[in-house]
Amino acid sequence: MRDIQVDRFQLAPSILPSGVPELSDDECVARLARAVEAPDSARLDEVAALIGRLAVAIE
Repeated sequence: MRDIQVDRFQLAPSILPSGVPELSDDECVARLARAVEAPDSARLDEVAALIGRLAVAIE
């Protein structure tokens, strides 16, 4: 049987949530605070993505 070389780096999914632009931690916290100040069910996906972005930074 032949050996098949696989580039595993390309196969690994990103742990960063998609749909969140590149933000510093401070910008992310500020944006999350603004989203939580004025509750709007239409922004739940954004709130979840921002929390996920911060959770990745904490790990």
